Amino acid sequence: MPETLIAFTGAAVLIAVAPGPSTVVIMRQSLRAGRRGGLATVLGNEAGVLAWGLAAAAGLSALLVASRLAYDGLRVLGAGVLVWFGARALWQARRGAPAAGVDHAAVDHTPGTVGDGGGAVTGWRCFRLGLATNAANPKAGVFAVSFLPQFVPGGWPVPVALAVLSVLWALIDLAWYTAVVWLVGAARRALGRPVVRRRLEQVSGVVLVGLGVRLAAETR
Repeated sequence: MPETLIAFTGAAVLIAVAPGPSTVVIMRQSLRAGRRGGLATVLGNEAGVLAWGLAAAAGLSALLVASRLAYDGLRVLGAGVLVWFGARALWQARRGAPAAGVDHAAVDHTPGTVGDGGGAVTGWRCFRLGLATNAANPKAGVFAVSFLPQFVPGGWPVPVALAVLSVLWALIDLAWYTAVVWLVGAARRALGRPVVRRRLEQVSGVVLVGLGVRLAAETR
């Protein structure tokens, strides 16, 4: 059992640090909405991770592996979500950053909101953004049903073991992305300058659109 957990932890860490749509969205929200917004986005993402893991435990994720129609339907939906997020980022860059002299970290102090440099973004909105990014990715479902069972200890009930591994997977992901949010927060003052911020919005927009197009075009 300890050897299995060590192997699973190592594999989950490598998967967590591999960049993908979630990384781009979390970094962008951390820059726009600060650490609180970034952490809310992370929590939404991890809710998606946990949901995929529990779906694998219940056998639901196997549908994505067995059914081409189900996989392709979610793939197209996920591609649309990523392209939409990317287009919004490009639109934000086109509109331009807020006027110089605005304290981006202190735009709004209303409880339940975080400053985004031009208004207020609720923590719930950031949470939903993270959840949608993860939930709309069919690769996560296929990954859960193909990756997690490899680490089920002998003698354990499979659904129980998959549920435990799903929680551990989400916690490892949470730890990594929390570190990412902290690093972006530490550099936010420098990255939050209007010119730099506009370029980062453009880069994140192009990356998200590219990931969406790639997801839409790929075949299993």
